[in-house]
Amino acid sequence: MERSAVASGFHRNYILCASRAATSTTRLHSLSSLRNFPSSSLRIRHCPSPISSNFIVSEVSRNRRCDAVSSSTTDVTELAEIDWDKIDFGLKPTDYMYAMKCSRDGEFSQGQLQPFGNIDINPAAGVLNYGQGLFEGLKAYRKQDGNILLFRPEENAIRMRNGAERMCMPSPTVEQFVEAVKTTVLANKRWIPPPGKGSLYIRPLLMGTGAVLGLAPAPEYTFLIFVSPEGVAPINLIVETEFHRATPGGTGGVKTIGNYAAVLKAQSIAKAKGYSDVLYLDCLHKRYLEEVSSCNIFIVKDNVISTPEIKGTILPGITRKSIIEVARSQGFKVEERNVTVDELVEADEVFCTGTAVVLSPVGSITYKSQRFSYGEDGFGTVSKQLYTSLTSLQMGLSEDNMNWTVQLS
Repeated sequence: MERSAVASGFHRNYILCASRAATSTTRLHSLSSLRNFPSSSLRIRHCPSPISSNFIVSEVSRNRRCDAVSSSTTDVTELAEIDWDKIDFGLKPTDYMYAMKCSRDGEFSQGQLQPFGNIDINPAAGVLNYGQGLFEGLKAYRKQDGNILLFRPEENAIRMRNGAERMCMPSPTVEQFVEAVKTTVLANKRWIPPPGKGSLYIRPLLMGTGAVLGLAPAPEYTFLIFVSPEGVAPINLIVETEFHRATPGGTGGVKTIGNYAAVLKAQSIAKAKGYSDVLYLDCLHKRYLEEVSSCNIFIVKDNVISTPEIKGTILPGITRKSIIEVARSQGFKVEERNVTVDELVEADEVFCTGTAVVLSPVGSITYKSQRFSYGEDGFGTVSKQLYTSLTSLQMGLSEDNMNWTVQLS
């Protein structure tokens, strides 16, 4: 793991406080390093999102209060006014996003918070013309005591760095990535659902935003993070035999944006037929399971857990990795191997893993018009045990013997 320190704290990161008057100046509160940042002392005015980017900004001293802060301010520990029982996985604009730039020298500048909203980008940007972009996904959970937990953020940072190397992009260090995530989560703390009601989905993006017309790496890059509260949904799959998600030697093993645009056609057809998503086969033999559009697949037979091995066409999911480690720690035999589509017929349970779905039981899979069911009323015995173990750890309900969580006060 990277050990180079982030430059002496986040003294140039700011929380924006916008005045009600359209002509007034927006002032900024400087944040101290997030490692020592007392979130309970931060107070901000809530501004509806998205917020206009037409702000005039000026820096104020660390000890001065924002002119816009008054007796009507909202403490970030208060929850947003939404129905937490009815949230699903979809964009719900929050208060702030985080951005930092990287020029040709490969060094990222100090990042800063800004109101959630649209961004300016050159039409010749590398991400728009040549798809030079990556994204990650991770979560924050609210504990019963009010503290916030992140789940394995350093793994997302490492995966982004691996993907960036494949896509000829510079990437933030592990430390920069993790600190940026902390900053963004704390600034949007009121959007983290109550315990047991969901989580805050965190979406880091790395994009080639510099202008480039010829086919070449972009001259400038932007690292950006936004967040959205989310719930969960059940899964019913259809096996896709014509479209393919990835090919050997391609980019299926990294979280590049183009991988996801390529699955939209098959996914749209599946959803029009009433399925949740698509299960893809390998493109050579059309016989071996690979993954679902945005999550990994597992099957259970006689208490043996099997999942397709990582070999360049399958994304190395962090939840996948975590489930494998949890299962082995509980005495399960876990096989990472070629899994044939025919094994779906005999499977006792099937489940998917991913940041959004965590661990979701698959109610049914349809293959060549034949439907195989796996207890559509809920979890099987093995998947329930693994789900409970993982989510209890993620939510701080059990002791973290794996040392996977990062607590934010």
